[in-house]
Amino acid sequence: MAGGAGFIGSHLCDRLLRDGWFVTSLDSFVTGSAANVGHLVGNPLFSMRVGDIRHPVDWNGDLILNLASPASPPAYQRERMLTLTTNAEGTRNLLELARQTGARFLQASTSEVYGDPEEHPQRETYPGRVNPIGPRSCYDEGKRYAEALVVAAVAEWGIDARIARIFNTYGPRMDLGDGRVVVAFIGCLIEGLPLPVFGDGSQTRSLCYIEDMVEGLVRLAAGPGLAGEVFNLGNPDERTILELAEAVQQAAGRRAAIEYQELPHDDPTRRCPDITKAMERLGWAPQVPLEEGLKHTWDWYLDQHARQ
Repeated sequence: MAGGAGFIGSHLCDRLLRDGWFVTSLDSFVTGSAANVGHLVGNPLFSMRVGDIRHPVDWNGDLILNLASPASPPAYQRERMLTLTTNAEGTRNLLELARQTGARFLQASTSEVYGDPEEHPQRETYPGRVNPIGPRSCYDEGKRYAEALVVAAVAEWGIDARIARIFNTYGPRMDLGDGRVVVAFIGCLIEGLPLPVFGDGSQTRSLCYIEDMVEGLVRLAAGPGLAGEVFNLGNPDERTILELAEAVQQAAGRRAAIEYQELPHDDPTRRCPDITKAMERLGWAPQVPLEEGLKHTWDWYLDQHARQ
């Protein structure tokens, strides 16, 4: 698994190990953390390698999962060229590996390929509305190009590859400096700071708890006859940013002032997946209510803070 020490990647390692897989995590640790997989060291089914998928990868196995890429806005805007080349050269290298070994391939894409959408909710058939030269373009266009590489490899090389468009996901192990809404609010509540709300807080996000996302990825990776297919994975429970601020405060049992800030350029105003295809083809839908997931997440971060 490329990006196995990241937020989603580390939870996916946990799940695959529980299912009895031999798991190799390959990570450059540009944004991943060894602490995310530290509890797996010593597991005879797990190995951890430090490496960069922008260079050729030597590996042999049955399944390649590509979760390697900075994903948070602060991270990819600091590392724009790295983000672009990881999604371009890195994805090409892993697809070539799948071609050589006959491994099944899962590409972790993103809802950001839809940009600031004119269609709502977003279906897999919607081509998107992305600014190719905006501040988010290194991630948005990098992931769009990676998707194009995958479908080209399926068509020309005949490999078994499928694409997951991952919508906003939250839970334990996210970096508090990630910049996305849940951990931004949690970090401020822990430190006793106001909650930053961009614009007027009416923009929406749809948040999926990590356990649900991992279940969706496992089903997509395991499903037969899905070569070249694209699936939205996310929770269609759409909330405004102000509603999320209230929900996080309720989960934490703490209150904070709201600090309104300027809306970032090209920040999507609405984000909600249409998961009809995943429900019908994978038998998958999120099960963890937002309030429950937020409580689990808050308790984990509070415990981590107490250990420092």
